[in-house]
Amino acid sequence: MNRISVNLAGNGYDILVEPGALDAAALHLSPHIQNERVFVITDTNVAAQYLAPLESNLQKSGIEVISHVLSAGEQTKSWATLEQLTDWLLDKGAERSDTLIALGGGVIGDLTGFAASILKRGCHFIQIPTSLLAQVDSSVGGKTAINSRAGKNLIGRFNQPRFVLIDPLVLNTLSDRELRAGYAEVVKYGLINNAPFFAWCEENGSALLDRDPDALSYAITESVRAKAGIVAEDEKELSGRRALLNLGHTFGHALEAETGYSSDLVHGEAVAAGMTLAFRYSVRRGHCDDTDAQRVESLLKTAGLPHSLASASVEAPGEKLVQHMLHDKKMTSGNLPFLLANGIGQTFLASDVDLQDVAAFLDQTD
Repeated sequence: MNRISVNLAGNGYDILVEPGALDAAALHLSPHIQNERVFVITDTNVAAQYLAPLESNLQKSGIEVISHVLSAGEQTKSWATLEQLTDWLLDKGAERSDTLIALGGGVIGDLTGFAASILKRGCHFIQIPTSLLAQVDSSVGGKTAINSRAGKNLIGRFNQPRFVLIDPLVLNTLSDRELRAGYAEVVKYGLINNAPFFAWCEENGSALLDRDPDALSYAITESVRAKAGIVAEDEKELSGRRALLNLGHTFGHALEAETGYSSDLVHGEAVAAGMTLAFRYSVRRGHCDDTDAQRVESLLKTAGLPHSLASASVEAPGEKLVQHMLHDKKMTSGNLPFLLANGIGQTFLASDVDLQDVAAFLDQTD
């Protein structure tokens, strides 16, 4: 069992990483439930595997469970679904003292957390992430949002959960593609500020992708600990420290936008390609050696992840991709900071990037 604390003044909470924790959900969740009932929000894919066991476990402990199953997929993070969900909660008599439980991946976590933040001006919620990407990234830190026509995650707010329950064993039912997509976010923590962890990924990535329980538990715990530390320093991305967590995302979100936020390129795959592009662009600007970019590309390629525009099946001109970037949440006074690197584990925020140069770079890369 690994318990990591997110130390925030007035908003702190614990994250439990334990194989088999879902089988003892009531034991772990009861201290964080104010009323003797919960509203579980999940999707069709996750419900088929884990909803009934969770309901049974909680009900045996005297906790009433009211569940709502949404469609699976990125399209669920929408105004329409948010309205449907909040109307359903109000119809069921949800109160401010009630607790919503997000049982699912990043889409369900983001949507449920946002709904919890606005329902009757705020109620409690708990995260039970069921994808590797959600376990190591989106379930931790309190970023909640829905998508809009202008871009991804542009409508939302910071809303910290009361507790996060992570059971690595649920990843045994995750598709290989989704597991690889989540692995991209694991690699990101090594690239940000932990070169030894990146080296661990180079040595142990295949074991993780083969679902070795020790490798998964170690990678999840280290990733969560890294993110918790950064979030504690900069909860709402005011100082710039938390922005480091967006490595690969500026490029990656542009690739997602170009592919219509579709299953053609899921988020983790876009981030993988984005991280390679960030390192290649860092080489172009003279910040790091080409050998570092090659290591990043090699690791992601070996993992079966997109590591270039071509492997991400994106053929758009650089100017079009840059236009997508103009909707980035980091945009300030017409300037878009970029996450670049001085080397493996040496990510920094660059505020002097010329978007025309970025467009030219994208036109010249494959």
